[in-house]
Amino acid sequence: MGEGKDNVATLMGTKRLADAVRQAKIAAAQRSDVVVDIREADRARLEILQEELQPLIDELPAGEDMFDFTLSGGAHARLWIDGTANVVMARDRRTYRLVRETRLGRVTLVESTEARIIADRVTDYVAERIVERDKAFAVNDELNEQIAKPAHPVRRTNEAPLRQPEPQRSRSTDFVIAAVWLMIGVVVGAGLLLAISSYLGVSVG
Repeated sequence: MGEGKDNVATLMGTKRLADAVRQAKIAAAQRSDVVVDIREADRARLEILQEELQPLIDELPAGEDMFDFTLSGGAHARLWIDGTANVVMARDRRTYRLVRETRLGRVTLVESTEARIIADRVTDYVAERIVERDKAFAVNDELNEQIAKPAHPVRRTNEAPLRQPEPQRSRSTDFVIAAVWLMIGVVVGAGLLLAISSYLGVSVG
């Protein structure tokens, strides 16, 4: 009994108990084909990765809701980064696989047996997503400013409208107008003379 306590104390002095339990689960799954043990091993490895990502999680703002970093269970345990990207264990149960779900299917971003390498790649992915979001916000702000700003300055109602300058007529136009009035006068005069002549002729007869 005393030896057992000494062993536990020695274990906790060199390594955290939680890490030791996870490593024990992984070792048990590698020695057994029991499905439950394999699932526990996958979850234990993802918990190790989650701890590697803890400094990144702590650096995110308190109100940041774009990223999850939650560990889901089920037939295949997954460590979700956001709504589309997650880390899952490969078939060999030793390889971490960072994947992203797209409309065209699942895309593998990186694979590695080292949790540190996957944590670095997840950090790069998070930074890329933040930059993409900031760019999208900047574009939306520019579009909103363009919509709010009128295309042409609005003229105040108390301002008098600008008078359009009258077009200047050429000399040829004036000549044509004078000729037309002259012809109209000749025609009217001839008509009057004809009417007077007809009237006088009728009177004499």
